[in-house]
Amino acid sequence: MARNIAIFDTTLRDGEQAPGYSMNLEQKVRFAKQLELLKVDVIEAGFAIASPGDFESVKAISSVIEHSTVASLSRALTKDIDRAWQAVKDAKKPRIHTFIATSRLHLQYKLKMSEIDAFNQAVSMVKYARNLAPEVEFSAEDATRSDRDYLCKVVEAVIKSGATIVNIPDTVGYTTPEEFGSLISYIMNNVPNIDKAKVAVHCHNDLGLAVANTLAGLAAGASQAECTMLGIGERAGNASIEELVMAIRTRNEIYDFSYNLDTTQLYNTARLLSNITTVPIAPNKAIVGANAFAHESGIHQHGMLANSLTYEIMTPSSIGLKKNTMVLGKHSGQHAFNHRMKELGYTLDANMSTKLFNDFKNIADKKKEITDRDLIALMESGTQLGPQIYELDNFVVNSGNLMTATACVTLRRNNKKMQAVEMATGPVYACFKAVERIIKQSYVLEDYQLRAVTEHRDALGEVLVKISNVHGVFRGRGVSTDVIEASLLSLISAVNRMIDVSESQTDDKENISLAGRKAKEWISLSEEELLRDMKVSGTVQEEVTMGESHGISK
Repeated sequence: MARNIAIFDTTLRDGEQAPGYSMNLEQKVRFAKQLELLKVDVIEAGFAIASPGDFESVKAISSVIEHSTVASLSRALTKDIDRAWQAVKDAKKPRIHTFIATSRLHLQYKLKMSEIDAFNQAVSMVKYARNLAPEVEFSAEDATRSDRDYLCKVVEAVIKSGATIVNIPDTVGYTTPEEFGSLISYIMNNVPNIDKAKVAVHCHNDLGLAVANTLAGLAAGASQAECTMLGIGERAGNASIEELVMAIRTRNEIYDFSYNLDTTQLYNTARLLSNITTVPIAPNKAIVGANAFAHESGIHQHGMLANSLTYEIMTPSSIGLKKNTMVLGKHSGQHAFNHRMKELGYTLDANMSTKLFNDFKNIADKKKEITDRDLIALMESGTQLGPQIYELDNFVVNSGNLMTATACVTLRRNNKKMQAVEMATGPVYACFKAVERIIKQSYVLEDYQLRAVTEHRDALGEVLVKISNVHGVFRGRGVSTDVIEASLLSLISAVNRMIDVSESQTDDKENISLAGRKAKEWISLSEEELLRDMKVSGTVQEEVTMGESHGISK
């Protein structure tokens, strides 16, 4: 009988720590609801003590999720555990996920602790958490570089103390499948009470082995896989949910596991994540990339026409990628529009349906036929509920190969129109300079990408921009049949996010994350003062590296 594997999604915690993938509360809740549609077993909603915003998002997700377990990460500290419990206690299935490092490298240089101190801290904090929550997961940070016998002692002790799940993370993506499988086997065979807890694996992708290592860990006896959508996360990311599950599904004769995940929601979940973060999915991304089911080679096409199994090891429908022959155009009604959007996996409320249908009709006046990719692009552009500080009113551009491009751009803010005229070497550059003049804030254009949504000459143009200033990196997306309009919409979307963050940081200093504040305070401390601040009666009270951000990766 196939062994059931629990899928633990940490996109909203480990994944969101990756640069450029941050989300606001509404976006996190929306993505959490999609994860529940995907039927993940556990949603790690965030790191509750990291900041007030993280706490509120974990609490909000806990209140709306009906079936999945909701977990919050916490260091092995009473104040972290208290904060995590306050955030998840209203969940139908709450879990506290606490961790401490076990490798000598981390103990010596990061925590300044002995092995016995870390052992005692782990045991006491698991007991403390277990008195609050019905489920407690313990992670041994940097487990793959820890002494095996010491690691086994810690695992045995935390299970005795009430841990119901024990996670063995490859925190820095250092191990290989053979090593990792051997480590999990060693733990399964050398921890006497290992049958009293579920063993989890959490692998990072620094050597491109996260999915392979996770599969090796599962084959060796682990029964929970910790992953993220699209493999996003710290540094090179985490094991990818879609790759892991489809590997199990496709090669079930080797990986004799079952799972609760609904694979037909993988494509929609990946697109939603890309939409929310405005980070495009690489065309060659396994499973959900645009090229995953595309065939250009003549030999491949001939084989596909004869039998799709010649060059496809899975079907597009298995991940929720459906083909449909219904054509929408300017004469299509709202009922047909809503029906097609539902078939594509989008559920629209009345307001969003009206807005997107109006956008659809505007596009339909300019295009003969509207394809599914056009509809997805409209949906992704129209549902970016970021801050609406500035809106595009109108623009006029003059450009040619014998003249300097000139742009006149008018924006609205609080029903007040502001206009600027700029000249530059190209029309898009002139528009961007005009926007910068209007908002009176400087930024650096880090990236600009323009692509056609479909193949025809009347295709929608999609523009993705990435800008930065002292407050961080901000992304925007814009879609239009006019590439200059799409460029402006994309920039304005990113600019609104930038202004929202800069103004909130000016108005509310308390929104700065806890660990960020600690890092700033500690940078000026001497080593003796730092150790005194970290230790009371020989017990570590803080597990934060100097200068480290609030995101702590396992």
